[in-house]
Amino acid sequence: MDAARTPALAARASALYALLHERAVEPAPELSRPVFVAGLPCGLATLAACDALRHLPGVTVENDALRLGSELAPGAALDMLLARVAQALREANCLRGWRDELLDVLDQTGRPVGAIERAAVRPLGLLTRAVHLNAWTPDGRLWIARRALSKSTDPGMWDTLVGGLAGSGEDLDLALVRECDEEAGLDAPDIQGREPMRTILRMRRRLPEGYQVEDLLVSRCVLPAHVRPSNRDGEVMQIATVDAARALAMVAAGEFTLEAALVIADELAGGAPVQPAGQHRAQD
Repeated sequence: MDAARTPALAARASALYALLHERAVEPAPELSRPVFVAGLPCGLATLAACDALRHLPGVTVENDALRLGSELAPGAALDMLLARVAQALREANCLRGWRDELLDVLDQTGRPVGAIERAAVRPLGLLTRAVHLNAWTPDGRLWIARRALSKSTDPGMWDTLVGGLAGSGEDLDLALVRECDEEAGLDAPDIQGREPMRTILRMRRRLPEGYQVEDLLVSRCVLPAHVRPSNRDGEVMQIATVDAARALAMVAAGEFTLEAALVIADELAGGAPVQPAGQHRAQD
C-alpha cells in the first residue's frame, strides 16, 4: 500500500466525512411547500417560486402545496407546462442563470414524470442525480480538476476529475461517459476498468435560490499511465494529481466543492485505490 494511505488517514477521512455530512443534509427552507407534478410528489418549492407561478394556467398554489399539471399525465402537454413554469420563474428572477438543458422531473421513487430546464430545479426542490469519477494514477495519486472562474457555482474551486448531472432521459452510466469526454477528454477505452457506480448519499442543502436535493453517485478507476486528462468543454481551468494525504488536507481546508469533498472523503475513508486490471499492489 502507498505509505500515505494509512489506517490513520482513513480514520481522519471518515471523521471529516461525518462533518461534511452535517452540512450536506439540512432541513427544507422554512415555509417551503411540497410540489406535486401530475399528482405525484416531486419536490419542495420556495415561497418565491409559488408566488411567481400563482397565476400560471395549469398551476394551483394551495396553502400546503404547489400543484403542477394536476389534470395532466406524463407526456408532451405536461412537458410544455413545465417549460412555461421554468420561463415564469425566470421572468420573476427566481433562477440562477439559464442552461438550456433539460433534466428529468423525478417522483419520490426516482421514476421520471417529465422534463424541465435545469435552472428551475432548485427553486422547486426537485431531485437531481450527479455522477462523479474518482480517477487514480497507477502509482496511487488522485486526479482532480479546478472549476473555471466562469462557472456560475463554486468558481475556481477544486472538484473531482469528472462530475456532472444526468440529463433528461439519460442512462446514468452513459451520463458518466459523456461527462468524462466533456470534462476530462477521456474516451470510453480510457475508463473501461471503472467500477459500477454507487450512491453515496442524497444531499439536502439550502441554497439562496432554493433547495438542493441531489443523489451523489460515484465510480472509481485507475487511468492507464499514458492517459493525460484534458478539458474539452471550457468548464475546467486546471487538472492535477495529488496524493491521498494532500487530497484530504485540501478537503479539510475547504478547497473542494461540498459535493466533491464528500465524494473524496468517502473514497479516502474506504481504503486504497482500485488497482489496474492485471496488476497487483506492491507490498509494504
